[in-house]
Amino acid sequence: MKFNRILFFIAITSLVIACKKDPSVKDQINQQEEKQETASEEKFDYVVEQFADIKVLRYQIPGWDNLTLKEQKLVFYLTQAGLSGRDIMWDQNYRHNLTVRKALEKIYTSYKGDKNAEDWKSFETYLKRVWFSNGIHHHYSNDKIKPEFSKDYFSSLLAATGVEVTKEVYEVIFNDKDAKKVNQAKGVDNVALSAVNFYGPNVTNDDVTSFYGKIKSPNPDKPLSFGLNSQLVKENGELKERVYKSGGLYGAAIDKIIKWLEKAKGVAENKAQGDALGLLIEYYKTGDLQTWDDYNVAWTAATEGNIDYINSFIEVYNDPLGYRGSYETVVQIKDFDMSKKMSVLSENAQWFEDNSPLMDEHKKDSVVGVSYKVVAVAGEAGDASPSTPIGVNLPNANWIRAAVGSKSVSLGNIIGAYNNAGGSGRLKEFVNDDEEFELEEKYGQLADKLHTALHEVVGHASGQLNPGVGETKETLKNYASTMEEGRADLVGLYYLMDPKLQELGLVEDWEKTGKAAYDGYIRNGLMTQLIRLNLGDDVEEAHMRNRQWVSGWAFEQGKKDNVIEKVTREGKTYFNINDYAKLREIFGRLLRETQRIKSEGDFKAAEALVEGYGVKVDQAIHAEVLERNKQFTSAPYSGFVNPVLVPERDESGEITKINVTQPEDFATQMLMYSKNYNFLPEVN
Repeated sequence: MKFNRILFFIAITSLVIACKKDPSVKDQINQQEEKQETASEEKFDYVVEQFADIKVLRYQIPGWDNLTLKEQKLVFYLTQAGLSGRDIMWDQNYRHNLTVRKALEKIYTSYKGDKNAEDWKSFETYLKRVWFSNGIHHHYSNDKIKPEFSKDYFSSLLAATGVEVTKEVYEVIFNDKDAKKVNQAKGVDNVALSAVNFYGPNVTNDDVTSFYGKIKSPNPDKPLSFGLNSQLVKENGELKERVYKSGGLYGAAIDKIIKWLEKAKGVAENKAQGDALGLLIEYYKTGDLQTWDDYNVAWTAATEGNIDYINSFIEVYNDPLGYRGSYETVVQIKDFDMSKKMSVLSENAQWFEDNSPLMDEHKKDSVVGVSYKVVAVAGEAGDASPSTPIGVNLPNANWIRAAVGSKSVSLGNIIGAYNNAGGSGRLKEFVNDDEEFELEEKYGQLADKLHTALHEVVGHASGQLNPGVGETKETLKNYASTMEEGRADLVGLYYLMDPKLQELGLVEDWEKTGKAAYDGYIRNGLMTQLIRLNLGDDVEEAHMRNRQWVSGWAFEQGKKDNVIEKVTREGKTYFNINDYAKLREIFGRLLRETQRIKSEGDFKAAEALVEGYGVKVDQAIHAEVLERNKQFTSAPYSGFVNPVLVPERDESGEITKINVTQPEDFATQMLMYSKNYNFLPEVN
């Protein structure tokens, strides 16, 4: 499970403005490894550029020079493996994405016309938005990105550059077909109305549930993740899976992934790590879901070493029914100092479980194997890039979490980059008073860091299903993701106001840290996250929904005692928490109910909670928030370019050193990726 990057907006509500660059891209792409800007620690420029609603940042890799050459090779091979599967994510997001991207890139690099024209600037912005989203649908809202140039202008670009596209591809850029990548609306056929390329034409919700309802795991106590690594299509009226594997769907890219993973296995830090890599390779070769579980068990147990990684088809947020995993990879280096400080949560996981407000029958008697590390990211790809999580807890299978445990990581250098690129203008606009502002300024970053840790280490690891209850994706269906993320958020919120955190040495003032966390969460859930929506839109994304239903339910439950007060002052709305202790009690009650819903598989209760509080938006407040936000030119979404690892080799071709360099700009990196990791055909 991911701790979504947008929650971090609480702490970085206003970001500095970056100037757009106008690179001569064609020359730069051919010199990517030779022409890099390497900034010093003191003068590192975190901001790359800004366009539309996007800010692109860069991050450093602290501790790189302390790694041995063997460890550096391991990181390099793992990042190459990750990038080799990059185009899989593009194709998973939408069947025409690769064709559209290649056409747009060819225009961008070969057009000789007027590049100062407004239409060209609109075209350039559209391409950058498509790059950022790994496709033509917005990375967060899931709406199709609308070009701000005309069909006639696009036709002139095609003619001027000799680029050809089919009529369908041409039209789909401009029309309303496939308007939503993931449609989570109530009462519709979510599969049929989602453009995501996990299902073939004419496949419906009923087809999916019927198909997987007939498949049984060999061991019902260890259910396999059916559908995780395949596309479900109809052939001659019969449903059939196209499995992602060598020789199967995406086989050309997967073969490249395997090549680099085999190199990584050859420089593994220890046997456990090497054995896990071997199982991952076998999984990619066969597509066998039992091997996937075997790999996850081995990977979870492999906790020694300085290097770790996430690689494969993992998170299911992009599937409206929560079966199919999106391709992603994160390569990470252990942050020894911060990991030591934060590992105290892992060591006390059982205390948190025992003292939670859950019903006794929903608590685990033994919380096992929860490992927590703060890490420095060394490279990301697929669904984790350019828009990245700030924390991850894996594996996702409930039975593995219960029997073996899980790994939780906080992406420390990503969080640090957000902090260093931040400001406070938007925060001042939406806080109720000076006290709230000062709490956020002094304690907000620590509160966010702790919430990430509690969400991942304690939240996702807590609770258990009732005997005989199916996997959450089967019982809660299209509400499974938002319910799980809300449940983990609530665990974090409940304990952020607990003196135990100070007793464990994690905070100096538990009460003020907790207040900052509560202020930020309510402010974001009821107001500031709305800047990401167009007026009149429903909330669609799972994490945005969970923040709204958690905040909205808490606000309503506290009305009688005025726990959260809606304040109107000079025509502006604010939310002020009057009683933090009572709000904690409300969060506890909601946590108890959310766990009950998951444990019992109560779909109707999940539907009532999400639809009742998490989907519809107060239009008056939304209009007000958008109007108040107009004064800020900083983009509401951020993501990252990745450092480029450049190996030095001796005369025999052996790597002798690996240098970390930084890409000059967003376009250069995107074009370099398309050139060097272009392994999939355009035809689907």
